[in-house]
Amino acid sequence: MDRIDQAIVTQLRRDGRISNASLAGAVGLSPSACLRRMRELEASGVIRGYTAIIDEPTPGDTIVAIVQITLERQTDDVLRRFETALRGCAEVRECYLMAGLSDYLVRVEAASVSDYERLHTEVLSRLPSVTRIQSSFAIRNVLRPTRN
Repeated sequence: MDRIDQAIVTQLRRDGRISNASLAGAVGLSPSACLRRMRELEASGVIRGYTAIIDEPTPGDTIVAIVQITLERQTDDVLRRFETALRGCAEVRECYLMAGLSDYLVRVEAASVSDYERLHTEVLSRLPSVTRIQSSFAIRNVLRPTRN
């Protein structure tokens, strides 16, 4: 990626709905050259897709728990069974396989602390091969745009 490709990506990160004409003007290209570069970035996999950022519930509506999960072993079969089972949990919003002290970092949203307790007891602790669960509760998302 050259300087212009990087500028295109930067503009798209700011506004994924920017018109091709506006994008072209912002990066110093003609609209046809800008569209050609965008198609090349898409074809090469640099741009993997476009998405809408959906407003999350207000902080009082849910609690967010950041959960570190450790498994008894890290074999392919154990990891696959755990991940398959975790995908069935509707409250899980994100899950990352980690290097470090825990095997997985999971972001969970629950209606309340008691709802999280139910999820911890009835779902997370019963996932295949789980040996340790450590939960932390988020106070607020400091990167979330504020409403005007």
